[in-house]
Amino acid sequence: MSGIYLHIPFCKQACHYCDFHFSTSMGTKEKTIQAIARELELRKDYLQGQEVRTIYFGGGTPSLLTQPELQLLLQTIDRLFIVSDNAEITLEANPDDLKPEKLQELKAAGINRLSIGLQSFHEPHLQLMNRAHNATESLQCVKDAQAAGFDNITVDLIYGIPAPDHSIWLQDLETLFSLNVQHVSCYALTIEPDTALGRWSKKGKFKPSEDDFTAQQFEILLAQMAQHGFVQYEISNFCKPGYESKHNSNYWRGVHYLGVGPSAHSFNGHSRQYNVANNRKYIDAIAQQTIPAEVEELTIADQANDYLLTTLRTTWGCDLAKLRTNYSYDVLATHQLFLQELQQKELATIQDDVLYLTDKGKLLADQITLDLMTE
Repeated sequence: MSGIYLHIPFCKQACHYCDFHFSTSMGTKEKTIQAIARELELRKDYLQGQEVRTIYFGGGTPSLLTQPELQLLLQTIDRLFIVSDNAEITLEANPDDLKPEKLQELKAAGINRLSIGLQSFHEPHLQLMNRAHNATESLQCVKDAQAAGFDNITVDLIYGIPAPDHSIWLQDLETLFSLNVQHVSCYALTIEPDTALGRWSKKGKFKPSEDDFTAQQFEILLAQMAQHGFVQYEISNFCKPGYESKHNSNYWRGVHYLGVGPSAHSFNGHSRQYNVANNRKYIDAIAQQTIPAEVEELTIADQANDYLLTTLRTTWGCDLAKLRTNYSYDVLATHQLFLQELQQKELATIQDDVLYLTDKGKLLADQITLDLMTE
């Protein structure tokens, strides 16, 4: 099985925290979408005939696609690839785009999963992040999507936003649970250098939250999610049983995927491919029938480290036997003392030759993974 990711690099306005590749100018939108369709043609053999079980429109803001643009891309995929009859087809959307008419168009096109970027229900926080929607639209769009027949909805929330206490975060979670969605992705506010928040922080105009404050909000998140019947199957992702994101789970399980569009990434098991993050260069290259991408061939050590990085974030953990068999890396032998220390500090457990991080350990997942990686 495999998946296809399509990067739609356009937004109405720039969110103050986002460092993904996007443009707020729509001047090249039509040509970019046509180029993405042509890239699908050029790369039709990348997945080597594997069945496509997930299609994911990310960005940027894919809900800016018109119905003809969306149909062009989906019809091109159907023509070129073997697509499962019950494929999960996800589209990321901003609340202000999801009017009832738009929802009907998405439903008719075959979108069966919506990923809605709510981020917060607190108006000042939405304004701080420069979101294009307001709190009322956050609530209404989910209700409208449910009324339109969407029964697989995920929403994004951001925590760790500076605040006097945790009351705003608790209220956001209470509002979230009232919406009865099937899946939630929650991310800590990260201050990237090349963003408005990053520049303000450097100049002293914005003060990020302390790490302890953000960690406390993560702990609140874990407790509240468990209390409301959500399973944490990856550090940032929670779902009602049976509603895991199949597409994102592919990334964490090492399933092959094709990424098309400016800045999109692809993975085929032995290499990664990174498309150029520039719309004009992308369009010009595709017009010349070339893929504007950098290819990174993965060594066995790279593959072992990728496996550690992805699986340690998940509820199914890191299969140490698979590391030994597939990647010739014996973590138990190499890091025996460190693993004993992790278990003594209740940061990790090992059961049936599988390494799991505890809730405490998940707060330190990046550092733990780094310490376990092979050279």
